[in-house]
Amino acid sequence: MRKRVIRTAPTETQLPEQGWLDLDERAEVEVTSEDAACPIEAALVPGDESGWRAAQPGPQTIRLLFDHPQRLSRVWLLFIEADTARTQEFVLRWSPDGGRSFREIVRQQWNFGPPETTREVEDYRVELDGVTALELAIVPDRSGGEARASLARWRLAA
Repeated sequence: MRKRVIRTAPTETQLPEQGWLDLDERAEVEVTSEDAACPIEAALVPGDESGWRAAQPGPQTIRLLFDHPQRLSRVWLLFIEADTARTQEFVLRWSPDGGRSFREIVRQQWNFGPPETTREVEDYRVELDGVTALELAIVPDRSGGEARASLARWRLAA
């Protein structure tokens, strides 16, 4: 019998070509914690591919506060976990009022299972206008383990 092993999900994590927003110029970022070796800028600003990592285990939040209301058409996220098998969850929310109230865009959960399943790409087409804040809340291990949250890249397009 002939057989072939196929992948059920693409392993390509190249950032798609797009007119991504320059977050360095348009937003302030708030983060609940960060490892000094992997600061949040490494996930948000092109050129540094090391990504962000939390300083301690447990739920973490990254919040972008825009200088001026933004129109968003796309949200692209890349998560990489090469060491720890775990179930991670995140919630992506947006605010039209500077973060006083938030509206959920998506809630997603998946399993990392190194060495086979180490990357997760999320690519959302959205139609949001007047976005003043965008929040990403990550629960790195739904079972309450010692995993630390991380985010390789986060890109936004108008």
